[in-house]
Amino acid sequence: MKRAIAIITAGVILCSFTLFSSIDEVVAAFKTGNVAPITKFFDNTVEITMPDKSNSYSKSQAEMVLKDFFSTNGVKNFEVIHKGENDGSQYCIGTLITKNGSFRTTIFMKLKADKQVLQEIKFESN
Repeated sequence: MKRAIAIITAGVILCSFTLFSSIDEVVAAFKTGNVAPITKFFDNTVEITMPDKSNSYSKSQAEMVLKDFFSTNGVKNFEVIHKGENDGSQYCIGTLITKNGSFRTTIFMKLKADKQVLQEIKFESN
């Protein structure tokens, strides 16, 4: 019985680590402005909201929009304000620091077929 409880506990810990590793990879990529690691988590469509526009994009369109945003603004860093999880979904709220100013940024990921997928990125001017 103790062994079963230990195995179940270990499984739960490993699963929660795996869930948070997804958002941690995305956050690490935001810190450097590197789009490639982010795109591997894109859902079929990604909602991207920026101060001047908002739309749902296909994976390839979202990649281009994000690359353009990062290169136009010159990413310097990303500081996490809050990170959490609810019912298999993950979110992160932080500040994207760029050469053109700071953006309050929200990242939302959802568990879909045992994989975390990025569904929404929101940039708001500070």
